[in-house]
Amino acid sequence: MGAFCMSKNLEELFLQYLKVERQYSSDTIVAYQEDMQDFSQFLTDNGGMKKWIAIDKLDVQVYLSYLNDQHYARNTISRRISSLRSFFNFLTRNELATKNPFENIVLKKHQNHLPRFFYEQEMNALFEAAKGTGKPLDIRNEAILELLYGTGMRVSECTGLTLGQIDFATHMILVRGKGDKERYVMFGSYAEQALIKYFEACRTPLMAKYNHEHQIVFINQHGEPITPTGVEYVLNQVIKKSSLTADIHPHMLRHTFATHMLNNGADLRTVQELLGHSSLSTTQIYTHVTTEHLQSDYQKFFPRAKKEN
Repeated sequence: MGAFCMSKNLEELFLQYLKVERQYSSDTIVAYQEDMQDFSQFLTDNGGMKKWIAIDKLDVQVYLSYLNDQHYARNTISRRISSLRSFFNFLTRNELATKNPFENIVLKKHQNHLPRFFYEQEMNALFEAAKGTGKPLDIRNEAILELLYGTGMRVSECTGLTLGQIDFATHMILVRGKGDKERYVMFGSYAEQALIKYFEACRTPLMAKYNHEHQIVFINQHGEPITPTGVEYVLNQVIKKSSLTADIHPHMLRHTFATHMLNNGADLRTVQELLGHSSLSTTQIYTHVTTEHLQSDYQKFFPRAKKEN
């Protein structure tokens, strides 16, 4: 019982640190908590829960073997190990533990999946399909598509967007991203016209019809804030109306924004700032996409790319 109580106290200290000092979102904190609880439950089911400070590398290796045996996705395993490594880093920094058993744990390398994106002609097909018959909700769908593609925003950032965050005079939007971090993104004339048209023909009359007064930009058919799931449904309906056969997910538009920016000469650090990536290495995955595209075109169109036998 004593080991359990002490472990809970250390967990609570760490979660408080994430909330107060790191200012992580509640969803992120819950994810850390669940990863710690999963490891704790594993230890309980396999010989009993130790004190956190008594956990050693053998416990970690057995846990890793268990995760692999259960066929968890590599990203899931990586996240859980990362969460636990961060927890033990916190303990050692604050002299609550003498060692970090997760410190030198290295997962097997795997080939990164390149982000899926749309080519420019495919985006044109999506915009054409989004027009629909010109009904108010079709106009909303156009505005959502223009904004997601034109700014690289995450779908959660788009659905949480308020009227006060949009500055039409400077063509800038103050985005509140992961961990409540703020950044500015730009929007062009296409997105501007789509938003103005949406406000006039869809949002204003729907808000009046259902007597709503909230500040959320994008709404559903009842004048209530649209959810990320709602946006995903909208995009699925758009792609069904188009000539495209690909699947679509809101994040693909973010990938497409980044890829098109780099393909047209944008600086990597500029794209990093616009996407809100804390690390440049996260943004660099898009350089692999653009390089692959260049390699493909080179092999196809340059006459001396391949020597014939």
